[in-house]
Amino acid sequence: MKKSLFVVAVMIVSVSLLLTIGAERAGAQGPAGAGASTAAKGSSNSSGSKSSHSLNPIKWVKKDKDSKNSIDSNGSRSDTEKKLTPKLQAQGVLPANSNATDSCAAFVALNECLAALHAGHNLGLDFNCLRASVTGVHASADMSGCKVADGEKALSLNKAIHALNPNADAKGATKNAEQQAKDDLKNLGA
Repeated sequence: MKKSLFVVAVMIVSVSLLLTIGAERAGAQGPAGAGASTAAKGSSNSSGSKSSHSLNPIKWVKKDKDSKNSIDSNGSRSDTEKKLTPKLQAQGVLPANSNATDSCAAFVALNECLAALHAGHNLGLDFNCLRASVTGVHASADMSGCKVADGEKALSLNKAIHALNPNADAKGATKNAEQQAKDDLKNLGA
C-alpha cells in the first residue's frame, strides 16, 4: 500500500513539474507566438503589394497568358481538328467516312485523342473500343467486340492497350503513339 501511494505521489509531482515547465515556455513566446506581431503588421501593410506570399493555393498556380490560344480551348481546337482530319485520313489513321471532331469529342485533350488514334492504327485495335477504354464514355457505336465492360472507369492509354491486346508492348506502343500525336500537332503549328 505504501509503495502504490509513493508511486502515485511521484506521478503527481512529475505531472505538475511538466505542466510548470511547459507553461514557462509558452509564456516566453508571448500571447500569439514569436513573430506574430511582425507577421500581422506585414500582412496588413503589404496586402496590396505583390511581394508577400499568398496563402491562397489557387494563386500559386501560374495562369497561361495565352490560354485563349491553346489547343484545348473550344475555338482553336475545332480549327485544329478540321486541319487534322485530311492529314489523318491520308495516313490511314482516321477512316475516310469520319472526322477528327467527332472521333475526339469524348476526349478532354486533343493530344490524348491523337495518341489513341495512332495506337489503334499501329496495333490494329478498334478505335471505338480504345476510345471507350481511355475515356470511360461508351458511345452508341457497336461495342460487342470490345473486351471492356460497360460502366468501367477510364484507363490510361497504356492499360487500355494492354486490356485490348495483352500480347502487345503496351508501354512502347503508348510512347510511340504519344510521340506521333505530338508530331502531328507540331506539324500543324499548334
